[in-house]
Amino acid sequence: MQEYSYLLDELKRVLKKKNLKFTRQREVILEAIYNSQDHHSPEEILSLVKKHYPSENIGIATIYRNLTFFEEEGLVESISFGKNGKKYEIGHRHHHDHLICIECGKIIEFIDEIIEKQQEEVTKKYNFKMHDHIMKIEGICQDCQNKK
Repeated sequence: MQEYSYLLDELKRVLKKKNLKFTRQREVILEAIYNSQDHHSPEEILSLVKKHYPSENIGIATIYRNLTFFEEEGLVESISFGKNGKKYEIGHRHHHDHLICIECGKIIEFIDEIIEKQQEEVTKKYNFKMHDHIMKIEGICQDCQNKK
């Protein structure tokens, strides 16, 4: 995983390039996501911010605005849950894919070299230059299966 100082420097670089201000609010939101090392909805991120930075006056609208900006700049990545919204994690990490439980919402990250190789073969077969990809597999996790 990228060091937080690298991520913070990247945020500062992007803000300077776009003539935007570096604010404590932006820093706190990014730091809360980084420190959680998990996938969170905007509301969960707000809870993390309020828990770890109680003196900061940050509302949900600020969270949404900054998540949109962070995602556009590649600082965070999201996984869509359709009508249930998105969950966010820090970008600039090693590539990985996701197993998502449709019952409890648990997200399991995994890396599979065979799948990665197959994707490269498919892109080669169709003379397609892959820039990036996202894989999410939805199903029912072991814990939820055991409950039935």
